[in-house]
Amino acid sequence: MDENKWFSDENVIQKSKKAYAHFDLRTNVVKARKYITNPDKIKHHGFYPFIKYVMRYDRFHKVNGKLAFDPKEREICYSAHIDRCIYQYYSALLNEKYNLRLKHDGINNVPVAYRTDLHCNNIDIFRQAIDFIRECQSCYVMIGDFTDFFDKINHQYLKRQLCNLLGIKRLKPDYYAVFKSITQYSTWDLDNLLKLNNLKDTRADRRKLNFKSRVLPVSVFKANRNYIKRNDSGKGIPEGSAISACLANIYMLEIDKKINDFVMEHDGFYRRYSDDFIIILPTKDRAFDHMKHIIKLFNDYHDEGLLKLQPNKTQVFRLYGQGNLDNIGHLFKPGLNELKRNINFLGFSFDGKHVTLRGKTISKYNYRRRHKAIGIASHYTKEKGFKGSDKLYMLYSERGENGKGNFLTYVHRVKKEFPNDPVDAPIKNNMVKIRRTLKKYQPKG
Repeated sequence: MDENKWFSDENVIQKSKKAYAHFDLRTNVVKARKYITNPDKIKHHGFYPFIKYVMRYDRFHKVNGKLAFDPKEREICYSAHIDRCIYQYYSALLNEKYNLRLKHDGINNVPVAYRTDLHCNNIDIFRQAIDFIRECQSCYVMIGDFTDFFDKINHQYLKRQLCNLLGIKRLKPDYYAVFKSITQYSTWDLDNLLKLNNLKDTRADRRKLNFKSRVLPVSVFKANRNYIKRNDSGKGIPEGSAISACLANIYMLEIDKKINDFVMEHDGFYRRYSDDFIIILPTKDRAFDHMKHIIKLFNDYHDEGLLKLQPNKTQVFRLYGQGNLDNIGHLFKPGLNELKRNINFLGFSFDGKHVTLRGKTISKYNYRRRHKAIGIASHYTKEKGFKGSDKLYMLYSERGENGKGNFLTYVHRVKKEFPNDPVDAPIKNNMVKIRRTLKKYQPKG
């Protein structure tokens, strides 16, 4: 890796700058360069606990909109500033070797998430898949997801894959220190940090905490180590650290090659975006049996405790005739989701004939536009009018497509890739919809 070029890359520098407060003082890769590039320093480095909290997301139904029950939860862990710089640097070192390995193994186009060398996005990947499906006309399509992917990563298997990638039998002390910190990682709950600062779990108080130079004075940190929890389970890495995505891809090297070799042997298509994947096999030469074998290959890794297909997010379809699409998952494995009638992947939906944005995506957009408009309308006064409506129009209407852009800017990018599909049909005339909502919910009298 050309270190001078890497350390002068503005994107690299900006990614290393974070505004949040942590157990250490703020820094970035440029300031920390001398330290993070010294293996002797890293092998003795004392990594801080990750700060952990649970983020809750609203779930949306394509017809009913926001679901008031069962919000989706995601555990977020974020590292100390100097630790983040170390992870970012070692991730760059590993990614360079990883990209070379992909080319050597003939799977350069398979893993598409967290790649800086492919220069493609989810729109490009989905278009590749749809182009392949439409060229086949008749095929089997499997889309899948791995259960708790980051939480289930086996540490010993990950270490073997790392050693294999680096061409060594044993990790060097600095690499092992980084590996150990991200596998046997420690956490400190954000709730407890707020309480120790006499703050509440509100947006305003979290902002106050992040204005501090450190979340705790060093003396208070040392006196409250009992809040630190360590992962000794032998599996799992924190999702979201600067090196986790890289390690997850390395973890899948052997699996990706085995699956792709078999798929390519039968003229198929395989792409994996983190823990989501799509496999397409033309319906010829015993394709049904070949799809069964692919599921077996995944199950073999499940039997070894390395990964598991998530049944409710894994489906198998058959496309035939003039765009007929059937969900036939039960023919391959009991328990696979048979409720879905469309192929949903990377935020898109395909019914065998047309590409659209997923119904949940549209529902979420419409709900937020309407919800924010109602909030603005409820505070209407003759003196100030609809205060905040300018920002609303910029975020949720055609007015905001220029400049920074908004969701509609993204939709138009999708439309360019799928000009003959109705991807933009459900989200037109947003300025009119906003005006109607504002007028409907403004106070009467």
